[in-house]
Amino acid sequence: MSFYSYKNANANCSPGTVTGNICQGLTEKICIQVKNVYDSCLQQEQLDDVDVKVTDIVPVLPDPCACRRTSTPCRCDCTGNTCSCTCSNCGKLTYQDVVENAEQSPCPLPVPYGQWTFESCRSSTTNGAIRDLTIERLCDRPQFARVRGTVDIPIDVLFTDQRCQEWMGKATVSVSKDVLLAIPDESIVPFTLESMVSAICVSGEYLGDCEFEITICVTVVLKILAEVELMVPSYGFCEVPPCEEYAENVCDEFFSLPLFPQQSCSCGTAETSSVYNCSTTSTSAATSACTTCQTSTCSSCGTACVGACSQCPRCGCTMTLNS
Repeated sequence: MSFYSYKNANANCSPGTVTGNICQGLTEKICIQVKNVYDSCLQQEQLDDVDVKVTDIVPVLPDPCACRRTSTPCRCDCTGNTCSCTCSNCGKLTYQDVVENAEQSPCPLPVPYGQWTFESCRSSTTNGAIRDLTIERLCDRPQFARVRGTVDIPIDVLFTDQRCQEWMGKATVSVSKDVLLAIPDESIVPFTLESMVSAICVSGEYLGDCEFEITICVTVVLKILAEVELMVPSYGFCEVPPCEEYAENVCDEFFSLPLFPQQSCSCGTAETSSVYNCSTTSTSAATSACTTCQTSTCSSCGTACVGACSQCPRCGCTMTLNS
């Protein structure tokens, strides 16, 4: 299972939203090592008539397995504390998927032929490369600086040749930045500047010699970071639940159901008052008790229970009291 398994729903050991007094349960002050964001800014713009040269061109060959399943497994590349995951569907291949298919192809690889036709492009990673960086502190604005540099955004370009064979290659879009950011004071541990990027093409045209002229929408986030040690309040160490093996416990939800079907409250039937958790079991009071008999419905899976239940016996989610 995981922290967010239905078995652990609303458990004290699981992370998530704090209900009630947020200070209740704090046990200690701890020191953690993290990247502290001192300042950041976001810029979004449309770049027209950008010339890019495509390299590392690979043919997009059919994957005999991809179209037989609804989706291919996610591929996650993690660096430090960040992960970039791609979950490709049939017809939506990444550059890495294309390379793997080409390497596994039993047939000779084709060669681009004739005129190329642009299809699409998008950024291949969320990490931009910053070059030609200069940081100039401002005398009239303490702790602020003029930050200039060029952010290189790697993109994957998809196109077809004259034989209608699809191809994919790599290119780079460069964006110049000249912004103001709050810069921390000098210290033994230096600060760094990082960029988070995303880009997608609107249109493109082939110019020849592996070059395209594209119109692209670009998002760039610049962040001033430093590796620091912070003192934070703590609820104690996590109680890590055991892993849930896929398809090993598929019967758990079924086994959690009641053995016999639950009936709805049938008002006017005296002999059913004790069965449906009404407030009295006497014959004379059965009818009036059943008129106030309450049911609860799960907000997630729709399971209905007799009485005022707060937690679903099937999935552990919150039960809503029916009027």
